[in-house]
Amino acid sequence: MSPIHDQSISALSAALQAGEFSARELTEHYLGRIEQFNGPINAYISVTAKLALTAAEQADERLAAGHAGPLTGIPIAHKDIFCTNGVKTSCGSRMLDNFVAPYDATVVERLQAAGMPMLGKTNMDEFAMGSSNETSFYGPVRNPWDMERVPGGSSGGSAAAVAAGLCVAATGTDTGGSIRQPAAFCGVTGIKPTYGRCSRWGMIAFASSLDQAGVFARSAADAALVLQAMAGFDERDSTSANAPVPDYATQLDDSIDGLRIGLPKEYFGAGLDPGVATSVEAAIKEYEALGASVHEISLPNAPLSVPVYYVVAPAECSSNLARFDGVRYGHRCESAQDLEDLYKRSRGEGFGTEVKRRIMIGTYVLSAGYYDAYYLKAQQLRHLISDDFRRAFEQVDVIMGPTTPSTAFALGAKANDPVAMYLNDIYTIATNLAGLPGLSIPVAPADGMPVGLQLIGDVFQEGRLLNIAHRLQQATDWHRMAPRLTLA
Repeated sequence: MSPIHDQSISALSAALQAGEFSARELTEHYLGRIEQFNGPINAYISVTAKLALTAAEQADERLAAGHAGPLTGIPIAHKDIFCTNGVKTSCGSRMLDNFVAPYDATVVERLQAAGMPMLGKTNMDEFAMGSSNETSFYGPVRNPWDMERVPGGSSGGSAAAVAAGLCVAATGTDTGGSIRQPAAFCGVTGIKPTYGRCSRWGMIAFASSLDQAGVFARSAADAALVLQAMAGFDERDSTSANAPVPDYATQLDDSIDGLRIGLPKEYFGAGLDPGVATSVEAAIKEYEALGASVHEISLPNAPLSVPVYYVVAPAECSSNLARFDGVRYGHRCESAQDLEDLYKRSRGEGFGTEVKRRIMIGTYVLSAGYYDAYYLKAQQLRHLISDDFRRAFEQVDVIMGPTTPSTAFALGAKANDPVAMYLNDIYTIATNLAGLPGLSIPVAPADGMPVGLQLIGDVFQEGRLLNIAHRLQQATDWHRMAPRLTLA
């Protein structure tokens, strides 16, 4: 029998309900693994052992009373961008190193209501700005497959924690690929739902028209259960979609015979690592064996997604981060001479280099002389990118391609080259600009490192994406591969 931390949520849930072990024992198992292995990986910023054990005991009471749901007693970790009542919420930044949230984000609230004990808060790129988890104030996260490589970002701590068996599942956020890219680098399943599917209330904003909460898990079936509990309308979030949430788990085994797969020619050209291409092509062949057909499509404006994103996202970040001024909460400089000095030094000391870079870019493109030339033009191009997808979905049911152009790169390899770093998200950004759901699943590794296959669906088609991913995971065992961890 496989170790506890290699088992699926449904298997763990069945074992809990059968009394094979208690929710407290399961939580203690994961807390023990965090104590053993988190040091070198640095996946967690905060470990909330006491809260987790209390929640586990409450789950045991529900189990004993016969009131348990499919997630009761299943431990989870939250990206440190979600507010958690009474627990530090840092966003990976010195600016919020002393901030203790007075309330729970809706996503946290809903997963607590489902009976999931919170193991802790995971490390992340500062304010979700980064593709390698190297911009965190708390130090870089290391990829559990190779400690000299990055786990991806910005949700690298969540991806690494799931890959290393330091939690069953974890929340993340995706603004331009920040769930899918680290899922690919760490060999786990990661889904970014349609914009508005999950509430952003209590999720600290980076770029409000792009940010979306999502899930990391070992499999699509596990991700479906967690997303089910998270998703749905929230009247506290004006961008929340008032649309019914289907039962994702009941869709998982639907047939994919006759599925039309679109392969964008723009995703298979120059810049794609040959090993990654080979792995993705092998997965496509598996889909053909399952009854799907493959069609070449074009997303002609996809190459513009990176420059469009790096105008829109910094503009929104410049606006959202204006609230961190050293006055109301967060980092405040010492011995300020006057109000201007307080603002300048508090923000100068509190923010890291990448955050400052994006604030400056965003302020520039929103300034009076440049708004039309940059921000307005980027929004017009964003519509063209959305139109490409709309036309594509008139021909095909799902779009597939590589999640990333390469496998995980070495720590520090791109830290001093922002443009090279930004290009890691070249295949993922367009999905956010169009507000579409996207999912990354592990396929055959390349040179011993994980590779991700990206699935993109039409709006509110998360259930179909999870179904398509699940059918591949039934036919293959790529998602069951895990890194071998050894104590330092």
